[in-house]
Amino acid sequence: MAVRAINPISRTYRHINRYLDIIGILVKYGFGEILAKLGLHKHLDFGKGFILGKAAAEIAAASGWERARMALEELGPTFVKFGQIMSTRPDMVPLELIAELQKLQDTVPPFSTADAKRIIKEDLGSSVDLIFKDFPDSPTAAASMAQVYKAILPDDDVVAVKVQRPNMNQIVEVDLEIMRDLATRIKRHYKEQDAVDPVKLVEEFARAIRKELDLRIEIAQIERFARIFPSDVTIHVPKVYRDYSSSKVLTMEFIDGYKITDITKPEVLECDIDPKVVASRGADLILKQIFEHGFFHADPHPGNIRVLADNVICFLDYGMMGTLSARHREDLADILIGIETKDERKVTRSILKLSGHRQFGDEEELESDIVEFIDVYAYGSLKELELGNLLNRFVDVITEHQLKIPRDFYLLVKALVTIEGVGRELDPDFNAVEHAEPFATKLVLARMNPQRLIKELYGSAVETGMLIHDLPYSLNGMLRQIKQGDVKVKFEPTGFEHVLNTLDQISNRMVFARVLASLVVGSALIVLSGIPPKWHDIPVIGIVGFLSAGLMAFYLLFSILRHGRL
Repeated sequence: MAVRAINPISRTYRHINRYLDIIGILVKYGFGEILAKLGLHKHLDFGKGFILGKAAAEIAAASGWERARMALEELGPTFVKFGQIMSTRPDMVPLELIAELQKLQDTVPPFSTADAKRIIKEDLGSSVDLIFKDFPDSPTAAASMAQVYKAILPDDDVVAVKVQRPNMNQIVEVDLEIMRDLATRIKRHYKEQDAVDPVKLVEEFARAIRKELDLRIEIAQIERFARIFPSDVTIHVPKVYRDYSSSKVLTMEFIDGYKITDITKPEVLECDIDPKVVASRGADLILKQIFEHGFFHADPHPGNIRVLADNVICFLDYGMMGTLSARHREDLADILIGIETKDERKVTRSILKLSGHRQFGDEEELESDIVEFIDVYAYGSLKELELGNLLNRFVDVITEHQLKIPRDFYLLVKALVTIEGVGRELDPDFNAVEHAEPFATKLVLARMNPQRLIKELYGSAVETGMLIHDLPYSLNGMLRQIKQGDVKVKFEPTGFEHVLNTLDQISNRMVFARVLASLVVGSALIVLSGIPPKWHDIPVIGIVGFLSAGLMAFYLLFSILRHGRL
């Protein structure tokens, strides 16, 4: 669903109030000049009353990127989520701003438990007292879009109940409409910024945040995640209680484990938790999600990973998941293998395939940059090589050449960079490249699997058969359109000017010659008929005709001789 544009009729009180809030906060953080250029200058005085939130000196001392991050935090959940998503897009956002956006805080004061109970009753159809054996008076965690309660079901199962904030859908939709209006103004007034379409950017963000607003989508993603690890003893996926869940309420198994970055503490080490094993398992699980299943947890920061007994890993918060098609996974594997084998041609071709460019005008320059990239990263010590730095520089090369790659590829980079950082914190000798190599190699070798080759050959044969089967019908339809005059062919020749001029000269001479022949034949008939008046017993009209024919013949001969050819 597209974001609805704001028009004068639909500018309700909530739109006006919220728009003025946004303008005031942006002016407060020093973005008034930009708003003025967007045609909002008449509202800028409104922002002068907003200097109370943070000390003016603190704002003045901050850099432009820091002020942007502060503004997003104060603008609320929609804008915080927008900043978090933009922090994964180095193709659109400067690296300095990305560094700030990664600091965005998603913590806000909790809303009342009375509101939470009301939402649960409205969505699940029964009061909290009837649904749960025990429901606490305060949440265990609160974020910008929802908060979580530790509750107990009638069968004594301990569960985590995520409840969406009141009126969240309406708040987000109003913000999205205002963001679209601002994006339209930016597109109109900053025409030099044509690399990124701000309106399309808002539309893309709208799709992402609407998915997070419907907790049923997160439920489906948890269950899909569980299906790809049916018997893996190194991972635990929380159980979902569908009977106690809805679009605004998510009830799942409560996970009582250690935060992954806390397992190096002495009191945790005594519980037989091995940080090195956890680091290795965490990396392998993320890589398995990416390379084998193409469905991965896109936000594996320490707060979203718990470690259970026997070094079992459990991921939390499945709201942000990434997907990669089989073809894109193979392209990624080819890139990593190409870097390892120092094959710049393979890497270049794989990048172009990943971006959908079979032909690329600047391919030689791209390959030159890949050679430089490989020289820097592939010839060093494997132990010193950081996957995060390699992937970030790789994204830089792609961005510099303005190549478009799948959206979720940036989520993949973020996930790998994050898990590598966690791994190095747990184990100083941890190397993500060593873990990634066998997964990439396995994917490349899988192409040569006879069963797969037969399957692909069979698929191609079926498609070819369908094409041949449909060909007569397609041709019949095309011929019917031609017969009915529904087909129009537009032909614009280029480089044929000389040929056209020659044809024009030939046609002119042919017409001239026909007129000349007609004069000769006509004059001869008149002479033979003896039509008066006569001169020396020869019809005068015939004489005039022969003289005209003679002059025309002389002119035609002269024209041919002048151009040097018949």
